[in-house]
Amino acid sequence: MSTEPEQPAEKVGFLVFFLIWANRRKWAVPDIHIRAVLWLESKGELAVLRCFRGFGKSTLLAIYNAWRYYRDPTFRILHQSESDGTAYKTSRDTQNVIRSHPLTRHMLPPNKGQVEQWWVEGAADFRNSSMYARGILSNVTSARADECQNDDVEVPKNIQTPEAREKLRYRLGEQTHILVPGGSQLYIGTPHTHDSLYDELESMGADCLTIRMFAQEHRIDDAKLVAYDVPFVPDVVFSGIGKHARVLIAGKDYQVTKTGIAFLTPPGTLVDCYAGSAWPERFDLQELEKRRKKTRTINEWDSQYQLHSKPVTEVRLDPARIIPYDVQPTMRYANNAAAMYLGSTQIVGAVAYWDCSLGKIKSDASAFSLLLTDARGQLYWHVAEGLTGEIAEFDSKDRIIGGQVHQVRELVIKYQIPRVIVETNGPGGFVPTILKQALKGTGCGVGEEHSTVNKQKRILDAFESPLSAHFLWAHVDVLRGPVWDQMRDFNPALSNQDDDYIDSGAGAISSTPVRIGRIVGKPTEARRDDWRPDAGVHEVQVDY
Repeated sequence: MSTEPEQPAEKVGFLVFFLIWANRRKWAVPDIHIRAVLWLESKGELAVLRCFRGFGKSTLLAIYNAWRYYRDPTFRILHQSESDGTAYKTSRDTQNVIRSHPLTRHMLPPNKGQVEQWWVEGAADFRNSSMYARGILSNVTSARADECQNDDVEVPKNIQTPEAREKLRYRLGEQTHILVPGGSQLYIGTPHTHDSLYDELESMGADCLTIRMFAQEHRIDDAKLVAYDVPFVPDVVFSGIGKHARVLIAGKDYQVTKTGIAFLTPPGTLVDCYAGSAWPERFDLQELEKRRKKTRTINEWDSQYQLHSKPVTEVRLDPARIIPYDVQPTMRYANNAAAMYLGSTQIVGAVAYWDCSLGKIKSDASAFSLLLTDARGQLYWHVAEGLTGEIAEFDSKDRIIGGQVHQVRELVIKYQIPRVIVETNGPGGFVPTILKQALKGTGCGVGEEHSTVNKQKRILDAFESPLSAHFLWAHVDVLRGPVWDQMRDFNPALSNQDDDYIDSGAGAISSTPVRIGRIVGKPTEARRDDWRPDAGVHEVQVDY
């Protein structure tokens, strides 16, 4: 009889552990699950798994958690999802795998904790549970973990506004202090916004695995022609989105050509061509058409199935439709007349709109917009600037020497602005009088606008037509500022959101064009040439 101690059996890797469970469940395992399992076993300390809706990522995560405890019973996991209830689901599923898997069925003692937190046999830390499951906005400050998991923490209710996205990032930042040295972070989910958390993590060097529904994609925005080039042979062709969406059938609705596809009758709507389905056995044409019909917007489809960083709601004000430019206006003088040009385009009108604010905490920015127009009616959003400080600063003789109105004066002189409109809602009621005093000697007029229209409606009414008709241009400095994000995030259903700059721009658009008379001023005062074209001066004899 041998007296040597029995050597412990070598523990299996995650792939074997997963396949044992899949065999018990009688699953047909697709290649994409094998790919994800191998990645989870070897991932880095900061890892991101992006996979399409219906992939089964939470189910996969529960099996991964059970394997972690099988390999090391002292392992501690902080599992967070978008809410407590969702986090509890994965916690409960992990318990089920542990109780039923042949390699772990002995590891979960009865009545040891509940769903929120529990310990496995062999756990060494009885202050911090083996599994601690909470929503991402719940307080977990006192926890300690070897791995922090974030399962679909980016959802519409958590990222609806910039403030909500900042709060989410703050909560995620707490995990840095919860992790023990050498610990890891795992993010699993689908993007729900244009500045997705997952893109940010990827730019930080995270170990990323992205599994889309289709490996190849090509979009025809408005299929009004008979034939189009497609860079691959499509397996699936959709037309439309939402309730009018349908799968187009090869040989019936279109033919495959040498360079793409040819329609028997042009669909006259958006067409998506796809190839390389990730899971064709589960997502056949019937299932795909059902999901396409139930998807409300093309952004939602792109984000949830093709994993592009887009908001799931429809973007009403898409800044990508604005045409950028990078030139400054110049003055030209000829025949005793002044003219303003933007590059080679003559500018014939301008309006400045000031949505003023006192700069208090949580108040809107004091946004100033300048909009130029040419003879064809093209709009050029040249300035979108936030004014700072007091409305006006005075010296001992009550002369204006600074403040926001002084900043407006500098912009008026710099850009030869003929008129400034002040929104008089709220704090703007007393501003026009002070601004007139600040603009003395410039010849610039001051108008007043008291808006009674719902702000969200006013913004939509101003921007939607110029954007759809592609006649709104903007200087690159405008697009690099807050305007881009405010347009992408704009939601007409929200009354409290960052929209001060686009509200100012909407006011300028709504007030265009502006036509006022020649400037009258003293020779010693600040001179501004009237660059707007007119028909000249004519004497006309009439007989009444």
